[in-house]
Amino acid sequence: QVQLVESGGGSVQAGDSLNLSCAASGHTFLNYNTGWFRQAPGKEREFVAFIGWSGGSTQYADSVKGRFTVSRDNAAHTVYLQMNSLRPEDTAIYYCAGDPRNFYRDYTGYQFWGRGTQVTVSS
Repeated sequence: QVQLVESGGGSVQAGDSLNLSCAASGHTFLNYNTGWFRQAPGKEREFVAFIGWSGGSTQYADSVKGRFTVSRDNAAHTVYLQMNSLRPEDTAIYYCAGDPRNFYRDYTGYQFWGRGTQVTVSS
């Protein structure tokens, strides 16, 4: 069993940056692939970024490519999402999800989820 806890969200202005963290506990996180997803009010959950267990494989949604960077520190059991040049349309609850299998952008496959952290970007 893996417990995931997101942190780092907040309310910022357009153009600002935030660095989200996803801290894992309860089981080895070393072999878990991790995805970041977000959900805005009234919208479906959508893929944001993916990082493989070793950190060598990453994917990004087109909407965040070039602005967001996903990374991980397995020694610290933490995955990060650095978000730069934030836009009002980035406003959502951000979730991290982990699984030893490769689900990449498919949020329905991930077994373990955090409770999310709110990101609000005002213009």
